[in-house]
Amino acid sequence: MTTESNIVTNLWNGAWIAALATGALVIALIIWACIFHRKRNKTAELPPQVRYNLPIEMLYTLVPLVMVAVFFFFTARDQNTITHVSAGAQAAKVKVKVEAFQWSWRFTTEYNGKKSVVVGKPVSNYTQGPQLVLPVKSKVEFALESPDVIHSFWIPAFLFKRDVIPGVKPENNRFEVNTLDVKPGTVYAGRCAELCGVDHSRMLFNVKLVSQAEFDQYIATQAGSAQ
Repeated sequence: MTTESNIVTNLWNGAWIAALATGALVIALIIWACIFHRKRNKTAELPPQVRYNLPIEMLYTLVPLVMVAVFFFFTARDQNTITHVSAGAQAAKVKVKVEAFQWSWRFTTEYNGKKSVVVGKPVSNYTQGPQLVLPVKSKVEFALESPDVIHSFWIPAFLFKRDVIPGVKPENNRFEVNTLDVKPGTVYAGRCAELCGVDHSRMLFNVKLVSQAEFDQYIATQAGSAQ
């Protein structure tokens, strides 16, 4: 699992733990109120009625505020880490320009001054869609662009999804992913995650992770060609 995957997993699990703990506390307070404050005698008078209880009102105002602030802090911190794009010597050597259009993808992969272009068409099975070949355990920079409507570039296995918005230049819609350290030849599904028209469900592609040597050979043989 990559660093980005660990960050997303930890944030997701932390949010679930916090939500479950909050839910358990609320349910416990409801049960407590039902048991210890139920009306025992039908003829008993109502308890004293008050217009407000300042300590209680401060409690249920400040506690949610603190919870939201904590959620925001961890989300903003992790988001800044995940969306950071390296520059200079730390920049990714493999760069992929992703063009999302109704209803498929164009992948332009650049590496060591050579380019490979893959153009797809709508398909019913992701294995039949355009294939993006990447090296395992490597930093890859993606730049996204759309000429028509909003799409969403999503590879579930990478735990990363980014909207592709028309009018936004690729250099302004970039992110990095460290590819998985898996057995070379592993293929993952990819899809558009934003309803974008009649063939949205067929806007599928796949990502194949290969060894560095195989990737070098692939780029050398495919450079300047379109599939």
